Amino acid sequence: MGRLLGIDHGDRRIGLALSDPIPLIASPLKTIVVSNQTEAIRAISSIIEEFDITLVVIGLPIGMKGNSTAQTEHVIKFAEELKKTGIEVAFQDERLTSQSAKKLYQEDGVNLKGKKELIDETAAAILLQQYIDKNYGS
Repeated sequence: MGRLLGIDHGDRRIGLALSDPIPLIASPLKTIVVSNQTEAIRAISSIIEEFDITLVVIGLPIGMKGNSTAQTEHVIKFAEELKKTGIEVAFQDERLTSQSAKKLYQEDGVNLKGKKELIDETAAAILLQQYIDKNYGS
């Protein structure tokens, strides 16, 4: 199959997660800080090449009532630009992934002050794991 890359897309910070080659398990990779979409596409394209990614899973920010928001449209446009690089893209509902990531660290007693990057990459891992479980689980 190949590795999957999970993306928790934000305006400035983009959390990234990577699956194992099977894919079975998602792990936080890193958070990149970008100033524009072109820079984001360039950085992500480099990661896709480095890890031989076969599919990118982007968290889709849907409103709590299942409605599309301005951020939903922004992420869809980002995905369309990423597809132009030739990579296959899928979406995964990302509702509550950041809150779940925060809760994981708070339960372990981790002080999250000044560590927004940790939340972003962990949220990416959560949404990627949800996609893996839904599409590759037994």
